[in-house]
Amino acid sequence: MDVGPSEAETFWTAFLRKLARRGLHGFKLVISDAHEGIKASVAKVMNTTWKRCRVHFMRNALAHAGRSGQRVFSAFTATTFAQEDAQAARLQWRRVTDQVRPVFRRATMTP
Repeated sequence: MDVGPSEAETFWTAFLRKLARRGLHGFKLVISDAHEGIKASVAKVMNTTWKRCRVHFMRNALAHAGRSGQRVFSAFTATTFAQEDAQAARLQWRRVTDQVRPVFRRATMTP
């Protein structure tokens, strides 16, 4: 754990380098929120794959659905996460965004 002035790349780079110096290595995947600083630092320091956290994605997406649309948007979006593989999930996400786009303008966000 560490405390920094912001979630900028400089903070995350220093934090991840500290972890590496302590012997943490061999990561295959990092899952986090979508702050640009952590994404850049993961690529630079850990040389591994980054994926957006599903919980953070849903919170961000639901914020654009409005109070009255959150239930519908959440149910539609959940069908994407239930797919068998990445290709099926991308196809389902396309279907979902096409259906909800007239109501939720920012529905093209990438999960």
